[in-house]
Amino acid sequence: MEEGFNSRRFLPSTSMLLAFDMAARTGSFTRAAHELKLTQGAVSKQVIALEELLGIELFERAHQAVVLTDAGRSYAKEIRSALDQILSASMRLIAHPSGGTLKLAVLPSFGTRWLMPRLPGFLEAHPGITIHFVTKLAPFDFGSEHLDAAIHFGAPGWPGAECTYLMGEEVVPVCSPGFREEHALGDPADLASVPLLHITSRAESWKDWFAEQGIEKEQSEGMYFEQFLTAAQAAAAGMGAVLLPRFLIEKEIEQAELVELFELPLRGEQGYYLVTPPENVDYAPVVALREWLLGAARV
Repeated sequence: MEEGFNSRRFLPSTSMLLAFDMAARTGSFTRAAHELKLTQGAVSKQVIALEELLGIELFERAHQAVVLTDAGRSYAKEIRSALDQILSASMRLIAHPSGGTLKLAVLPSFGTRWLMPRLPGFLEAHPGITIHFVTKLAPFDFGSEHLDAAIHFGAPGWPGAECTYLMGEEVVPVCSPGFREEHALGDPADLASVPLLHITSRAESWKDWFAEQGIEKEQSEGMYFEQFLTAAQAAAAGMGAVLLPRFLIEKEIEQAELVELFELPLRGEQGYYLVTPPENVDYAPVVALREWLLGAARV
């Protein structure tokens, strides 16, 4: 962008946009004036000012009517959508003063298995808040992403953001019932010689788990997965054993698609955090979500 360039000089006033939108809807400055409780001259003046600001003719003038040009027709469609959004936002705010829109980044598996089943409780308690979700597997820069908050797993070291601890996790060794029988897995040491599946973001998990059991084993080869649920499906298909957070695979365990081996969980120092950029720490929807998450994580 050129030095000294001010894009705000191309931002029309609301009165210009309302006059243009109503004239586009009615096809007449006179009828637009009637709808807006203005004079015909006032509406015409606002539309002319808008055309001069943009440097583009928006209407072709006839005797008692105005017809949109091709450029005006395209512009009218976008302006109508923008005005409708403003109206909707205003109506939602009037109906729910503590409401608003929240754009939240979540980890895919956490969002699917933990957050979504509980979210109706939050929406019931806060009907005025609308959440837009974005899935993220890795940390990112809030400065380059227009997000209000994120749920992140790791350490509370997100630069330039406030981190609120929500919960830890236990990862447990699991496999399919058939895999357990096929490889006669009766002792932790037996896992050292079978195919193991790995999570890309937790590449050292198996090494750490074996170390806790007093078993010497270097990080082994095997398939790597970015998402927990894909790894869970691979394990359920008999492709290997995998370390997964217990709370994410309750469904598979209940349905006997996966079995937990040895009841020897691995507890790490990392955890799940609600991460918020400083300017959004006191934003009402973020505050409401933070308080609700803290309560839900304790249950």
